[in-house]
Order: sequence, then structure tokens, then C-alpha cells
Amino acid sequence: MLRIAVMVSGGGTNLQAIIDAVSDGRISNTEIVRVISNKAEAKALERAKKAGIEAISVVRKECADTEEFNSRLLAAIDEVSPDLVVLAGFLVVLPPELVNRYQNRIINIHPSLIPSFCGKGCYGLKVHEEVLKRGVKITGATVHFVDEGCDSGPIILQKAVEVRDGDSAELLQRRVMEEAEWKILPHAIDLIANGRVSVVDRKVEIR
Repeated sequence: MLRIAVMVSGGGTNLQAIIDAVSDGRISNTEIVRVISNKAEAKALERAKKAGIEAISVVRKECADTEEFNSRLLAAIDEVSPDLVVLAGFLVVLPPELVNRYQNRIINIHPSLIPSFCGKGCYGLKVHEEVLKRGVKITGATVHFVDEGCDSGPIILQKAVEVRDGDSAELLQRRVMEEAEWKILPHAIDLIANGRVSVVDRKVEIR
């Protein structure tokens, strides 16, 4: 049984997609052991509690400094000994100690086709605003392992989504979620849970 900890910052729509997929069997052999948010008021925490999943917050302003925040964040994960950490809209730069300790055991969902529209400062709605500004016709989402860089870890899955005439950033964000993020994140977790994913020379192999 794959034990996963899910980290979130906001509404938790990707978290809900994971919860639903575990419930209906699209994600097999998996248990969500804890949901962690950096915001005490995050709706994602309510989603977790409604599903009977332990949910906690680690808030930066409640810590003396970044070092304490990072320490508490790491402790919140270590306490439940997860096999996999899933970043499902977690808008915090992970401390290097966390990345190193859980090497190739942290995955992230990013709302573009990496390496396009990614990196420092490119997250959330900003990604879709940049896509529209650039005038590209195809965007999408990427699930990747997290390394010491920003959106630079080995890619597990990607799915393309059409950019339509008249799209606003909000409309495009919703379509990318519905057509890509909510599909490939659960699928990636299921692949990992069933031993089908490995990383060789910084490239993902799926069996």
C-alpha cells in the first residue's frame, strides 16, 4: 500500500481529484495518510476532513523564521512516514533538506507543458496569463518529480489542452484542470503505487 501525503495551498481541486480516484479505484493500492497546507484557512483542509483524512496546517507567520517553518514542514511529513509526497497546488519552495530526504519520492503537478511556461514566478493563474499573452495554441499540464531546481525534475506524464479563441486566463485554467490536471495526477500516482515508474539517468521510465 502506497502511503501518500498531499500538500496544498488553496482550494484543493487536485486533492479532490485524488480523493475521488482513490475512492472509485482509478488509483489503486494507495492511502492518503495526511494533507498538509501552508494556509490554515485553505478549503483543501475541509475537503480532506470531509473525506476522513487527517489535515493539518503549517503556517509561515506562526513561525519565528523560515528555518523554523521549514523544520515544522519537514516534521509534518516525517511524522506520517509517507512513501510519496504529492504537491497538489502547493505554492511554497521546498527546503533542500526535504527534497534530498525524499529524492524521487515527491511529485508535482504544473499547469503547462514543461519546459514551456514554468520556473520561478510562473505558477497558478500567472501561467495561463502568460500562455494567452504569448498566443500559443496548445498548452496543458505536467506531472514531474521534484528536484532541487524549479519545475526541473524528471517528467512523468504530460497532457495537451487546446487554447481557444476568446479564452480568459480563468477559462483556460479551468479547462486545463478538467482535461489534464485531474486526469494525469491520479494516473501518475496509480502508476507509482503499482511499481511501474522508475527514474534512470534523470529520465522517467514507465513499464
